[in-house]
This record gives sequence, structure tokens and C-alpha cells, in this order.
Amino acid sequence: MKKTLLAYFKDESGQTSTEYILLVAVVALIVFKFKNVATERLGKLTDGVFNKADTFVDEME
Repeated sequence: MKKTLLAYFKDESGQTSTEYILLVAVVALIVFKFKNVATERLGKLTDGVFNKADTFVDEME
């Protein structure tokens, strides 16, 4: 029984999936944390682009 438990704890074949899950969880937390900042900046960027496009179209008329 002791050998079986030691072999189980020394087996590292499942480590990669655990590491990927932790990595995805950390990235998801970072995205969730900065969601409002990114949304605000993206909104300002698109507003600026569309305002410049409107100005360009108005000048062509």
C-alpha cells in the first residue's frame, strides 16, 4: 500500500493539465479585473474613430 501511494504522489503525468487549468483561471481573473478599464478605453477609441470618419465625410460634402 505504501509503495502504491508513493508511486501515485511521484507520478507527474497529470501536472500539465492542472497547470493549464490554473493558467486559464489566472488569465480569466485578470480579464475580469480589468474588464471595465478595457471597455472604457475601447469605447473612447471607437468614438474617436467614428468622430473622425464623420468629420471626413462632412468635409467631403
